[in-house]
Amino acid sequence: MRGINISALTPLLSLLIPTVSMTHVFVYGTLKRGQPNYFRMMDTSKGKAQYCGSGHTVERYPLVIAGKYNIPFLLNIPGIGHQVKGEVYCVDTQMLEFLDEFESCPHMYQRTPVKLEVEEWVGESGPLSGTKPAAKSIVEAFIYSTTTYEPEWLNLPTYDDYDANGNHGLAYVTRECRD
Repeated sequence: MRGINISALTPLLSLLIPTVSMTHVFVYGTLKRGQPNYFRMMDTSKGKAQYCGSGHTVERYPLVIAGKYNIPFLLNIPGIGHQVKGEVYCVDTQMLEFLDEFESCPHMYQRTPVKLEVEEWVGESGPLSGTKPAAKSIVEAFIYSTTTYEPEWLNLPTYDDYDANGNHGLAYVTRECRD
């Protein structure tokens, strides 16, 4: 009796067993742990999101709190503002599609790649490399930033780290409480 050649079956198995594509997303506002919309990241009916680590943008960006609902916006103007702190999540395609919808992409926010300096990494592997990134290493992830903003937003205070309950005195209004 002859054994089965597993390597010969690999192409067939890849057709039968769907692979899940995972993407790294950097969040800096209400989707972070401890913030008002974090529960949406953990809602498994929207897909899978796994916390990978923390970091900050390599380039400086203006992170402002704007509009009548006091929403944090990262303006896509590299070189102005601060290196913005946040969290990296590994998300599946379903969660990425949900986040695009939640962030009104591409109308209010645009999803673009950004370079990040790792502060701490607890996930299995990093974007692209397949190895666990060390502190101070550079990784790339998607970020939701905006190029569609009111001109006066450029005159608002900028922040390096968003907290809905921060000392900025601007109470975030959840979607459920908006008119």
